[in-house]
Amino acid sequence: MTKILLADDHAIVRDGLKRLLTEKLGRLVFGEARNAQETLSVALREDWDAVVLDISLPGRCGLDVLKDLRKKRPKMPVLILSMHPEDQFAVRAIRAGAAGYIVKESAPEVLVEALKRAMTGRKFITPAVAERLAEGMDEDFHRPPHEDLSDREFEVLRLLAAGRTPAEIARRLSLSVKTISTYRARILAKLRLSSTAEIIRYAIQNHLA
Repeated sequence: MTKILLADDHAIVRDGLKRLLTEKLGRLVFGEARNAQETLSVALREDWDAVVLDISLPGRCGLDVLKDLRKKRPKMPVLILSMHPEDQFAVRAIRAGAAGYIVKESAPEVLVEALKRAMTGRKFITPAVAERLAEGMDEDFHRPPHEDLSDREFEVLRLLAAGRTPAEIARRLSLSVKTISTYRARILAKLRLSSTAEIIRYAIQNHLA
């Protein structure tokens, strides 16, 4: 029987996914995880036909979890399910090894089709993401500065742009305030900015917030 692991910190989302997928795909066996640590533990404890992974898990960035899963279970397909638009995280997720990137506001049929493709070893990539991937392969393509940020730096940038304080970000990511301050300093240096206000302005101008 097909086994699917659902990793999302909201129980109502997991329950909705179970109902949807059962209705569309028939009888399934589900596993559940509420945070990054649980996701890795449950994912590595059993064999799963697919993992549906929220990118904004408590504890660690979903992209970090994805990379760990790809190293330890390279053949296990991982679909990223996110509230963030494709232009913010999709290319990073595909490059990190995701089988697809689905926005939570997508039609149910999109998730079902992506899951079917993932479980047969194929990737689900929308035309918009495919175009961005192709552009990234062009040596003459001008990459915006934020694409040179690490995944963690990019996540901190988005949280700063959303008005979160370093202390709030530290709690959310299970890191120290000092570490968040270090990430902030790296972001400022890489983007050639001088303040959090400029980070917010940059994020708005580049549709990251």
